[in-house]
Amino acid sequence: MKPAEALKNAYILVTGGAGYIGSHTLVELSSAGYDFVVYDNLCNSSQEALKRVSKIINKDVKFEQGDIRDKKALQNVFEKYNIDSVVHFAGLKAVGESVIKPLEYYDNNVNGTLVLLSVMKEHNCKKIVFSSSATVYNEVTTKNYIPLKEDSPTGATTNPYGRTKQFIEEILQDFYISELDFKVVTLRYFNPVGAHESGTIGEDPNGVPNNLMPFIAQTAVGKREYLSVFGGDYDTYDGTGVRDYIHVVDLANAHVKALKYISSANFNIKNATLNIGTGQGNSVLSMIKAFEKVSNKKVLYKIVKRREGDIAKCFADASLAKEVLGWQATKNIETMCKDSWKWQSNNPKGYET
Repeated sequence: MKPAEALKNAYILVTGGAGYIGSHTLVELSSAGYDFVVYDNLCNSSQEALKRVSKIINKDVKFEQGDIRDKKALQNVFEKYNIDSVVHFAGLKAVGESVIKPLEYYDNNVNGTLVLLSVMKEHNCKKIVFSSSATVYNEVTTKNYIPLKEDSPTGATTNPYGRTKQFIEEILQDFYISELDFKVVTLRYFNPVGAHESGTIGEDPNGVPNNLMPFIAQTAVGKREYLSVFGGDYDTYDGTGVRDYIHVVDLANAHVKALKYISSANFNIKNATLNIGTGQGNSVLSMIKAFEKVSNKKVLYKIVKRREGDIAKCFADASLAKEVLGWQATKNIETMCKDSWKWQSNNPKGYET
């Protein structure tokens, strides 16, 4: 049975669907035959991304602007559409900013999820795929349990952003225990990079980027003078930090697989928590070199002192996602860099026109 047949006249609600990962997931959902409606307050995303998604998939994107903390607005969306499942991306996501504005992060991410769950319950919507993060693993865990498995210790995270993800995971666990037919798939992302192969949608961070790849791309395109590499004396093969970088399209496909699984007769884990990564670690310098190779641009960088809380290595054991969802990453770092460069060179100012 195709997804479109299984969910006839039903919609996937994609909260935060105008964001980086959300917009790429819309493309893959459409390709898989799902109908969806996007709910986003556009506080850290752009409606231009949805316009470009519409061109890629060759049909209009249903969009409702609103905040997940606005219960009445959410209720209106559930009453307007037959919502079968929710893919929940909506949330503030900058680690550094969360340290400065913890109350905003707890209010938006945790309180917003509580409002969403209450509206789902009111409207008998029983399936959710939640966008979590490898930041739920604590600093000790990431030092001593490499590669990270889903049963590696979590909690005691180093920032409020990570704690909001941890708290939401625990809320979802309590909620599914109380609701006998409620189903959850939690995806713990590692380091999303890349862009759609068309170069029309990609990562467009507000202000200073939080992630490595936009810094590399913005330096290559001349938007930044040089890249600061935090720490060159780690116990890694070249002294720089090693992380698990995953192409955003691979990550988007994990959500499609999760939706298929949560709606299938084979669903047998009421609260499936899965690492979504490549299972391989790449250093900062190796990512710079790969980017220089595909872009034919020199990326100037300086080694500076380590950042507080950073660790030498962090990468996933993603074998459970393959076992449960039949999913695994397919794109290598050259493809990640090539697609990032195509997006950045085509759109040096992101979604600004």
